[in-house]
Amino acid sequence: MIGAIVMIFAAVWIYQSAMKAGTSNVIMWVVGCMAVFLASQVLLIDANVYFLELFRGGEGDANYERDLTSVGDRKNEGGFQSGGGVLVSLFMELMPPIVGLLIVAFIRVKFIVKENITLTALFSGMSDIIVGGIKNIVDTLKQGIKKS
Repeated sequence: MIGAIVMIFAAVWIYQSAMKAGTSNVIMWVVGCMAVFLASQVLLIDANVYFLELFRGGEGDANYERDLTSVGDRKNEGGFQSGGGVLVSLFMELMPPIVGLLIVAFIRVKFIVKENITLTALFSGMSDIIVGGIKNIVDTLKQGIKKS
């Protein structure tokens, strides 16, 4: 869910940057960047699952699988406890979208905008989307209030 929201945000960001840079085949750049983003998401989520299973070991015992007629959930409520618990889970959840966004930002700077790779160049244009989006929402709400 978080990855999908970040992916939509990245698609709008790439589209806006390509339009401002005057790049040809804007839609192809957006589709290509979103394919790279999705591929990185899938690979990193698979890696996360692999590492979680590696650290947890074979915790599946007789209590893990339940009968079809039993009511309730499996006895696996403990979660991922080794190495930090909540922080590791949070890292594993947020790492794929963040890394995907960094990869898309690198492609944007190197091939679409064609600037030198700096920290400010990697994330330039994001504030326009956030501020512009909030401004559009407020303007829409104002128009709706005036009509009422």
